[in-house]
Amino acid sequence: MRDLNSEFQDTDDRKYAYEFDYIHRHFMMKGLEHLFTGSDALEMGCYHGEFSKLLLDRFAHLTIVEGASDLVAITEENLSSHSNQNFAIHNAYFEDVELSKQYDAIFLVHTLEHLDHPTVVLQRMQSWLKPTGKIFIVVPNANAASRQIAVAMNLIEHNQSVTEGEYKHGHRKTYALDTLVDEVRAAGLTPLAQGGILFKGLANFQMDRALESGIIDLAYLEGCYHLGHRYPDLCASVYVVCQ
Repeated sequence: MRDLNSEFQDTDDRKYAYEFDYIHRHFMMKGLEHLFTGSDALEMGCYHGEFSKLLLDRFAHLTIVEGASDLVAITEENLSSHSNQNFAIHNAYFEDVELSKQYDAIFLVHTLEHLDHPTVVLQRMQSWLKPTGKIFIVVPNANAASRQIAVAMNLIEHNQSVTEGEYKHGHRKTYALDTLVDEVRAAGLTPLAQGGILFKGLANFQMDRALESGIIDLAYLEGCYHLGHRYPDLCASVYVVCQ
């Protein structure tokens, strides 16, 4: 059994989450929210609840399932001051949790790559989805420009490698857009929309340093967001929206 509470801890050479990750989530929301409908959302995996806050701004009720008990406690604290208190958190593994309702939208954001049994989880999620609902899946992109540069520098073996640092942080697979689409189709889901979020030429730690030093700013990232519409395969993350 995996110790999920240990997997989100920073290591000597790699943070679990960078400031860029939090900014990136706002661009995810910007790219996906035009597809939202209904009032009930389910979030599978929450980390510290930053994306949960964005969902609570847009949905009347949010249910969260998180396997790491420490993250449940952190998220409950972080959401305690939110204006929308219509949320419930279940501390359970996705393969085991029992949910009694169906949802208009289900979110698996930077989580699918952590799963030991992705097809099983995707198939379970279908029973929690309303007939008109949508599943939103976002994963780090194997073909991001920054990752391809790292391969060219011999820092990573190939685009879809799972590095030692990523494995320690719970990653089990690195998806590109085509393999992500294959995964959802294998689970019996139908893709409705797909694409990339935020063109990315620097590693996360480099993005943080560039932001801190003023070399780049939010206007620059806004430009990267729009460029990502033109070059989805080079983005920080790729997504599939399915039913």
